[in-house]
Amino acid sequence: MKFYDVTQEVFSSCVYPGDPSPECERIQDLGKGDDCNLTYLKMCTHNGTHMDAPCHFIKEGRDIGEIAPEQFMGSCHVLAFEGVLDGQTARRFMSKHGKKLLFKGNTEITEEAASVFADARLELLGVEGQTVGTMQSTQKVHKILLAADMVIVEGLVLNGVEPGEYFLCAMPLKLAGSDGAPCRVVLISEEL
Repeated sequence: MKFYDVTQEVFSSCVYPGDPSPECERIQDLGKGDDCNLTYLKMCTHNGTHMDAPCHFIKEGRDIGEIAPEQFMGSCHVLAFEGVLDGQTARRFMSKHGKKLLFKGNTEITEEAASVFADARLELLGVEGQTVGTMQSTQKVHKILLAADMVIVEGLVLNGVEPGEYFLCAMPLKLAGSDGAPCRVVLISEEL
C-alpha cells in the first residue's frame, strides 16, 4: 500500500480572505525548565485543509461532531479538472464514479454542477481551493451542496497524486456544535 498525505501544514496554510490566521503559543517549555512542552492553539475551523459540515450554511444542518465516519472514509475518486465545472461535466463524472469525489486542479464548482452532485446524493466533495465555487458564487454553491447533507473538504494538496481510485481517510476533529473542523486527509492506494 502507498499513503499520500494531502493535507496542508496548519501554520503555513492558506487562509480564506477575511478569516483569522492560525496562531500558537508555547505555554510550557522544556527548554525553560518546565515539566513538559505544552502549546495553546488558536485557529478558525476553516483554516488550511478542513471539512465543512452542513450547519456551516444550513440552519438545521448537522454539525461536524454528528458526521459519521463512513461519510469521510471509504472509496473515493481523484479527478483531474482545471477550470469551471459545469452541470454537463458533473453528470459525466457522476455516471462513472462513486459517492466521494476529490478534484485535483484549480476547480470552480458552478451552481449547476453543485445541483448535479446534490441530486446524486454525493457524500463528500473535495477541492484544492480554500472554497468551492467562485468568490461570487461560493455561498450559493455551499448551500446547494450542504443542503443535500454532504460534507465538503477544502484546501487539499493533490499535486503528488495521480487521478484514480483511492481509500480516503479524512478525519475532522470531533468538535460538537461546530460548523467545520481542520482535518488530516490521507489517501491510500493498493500500489506498492
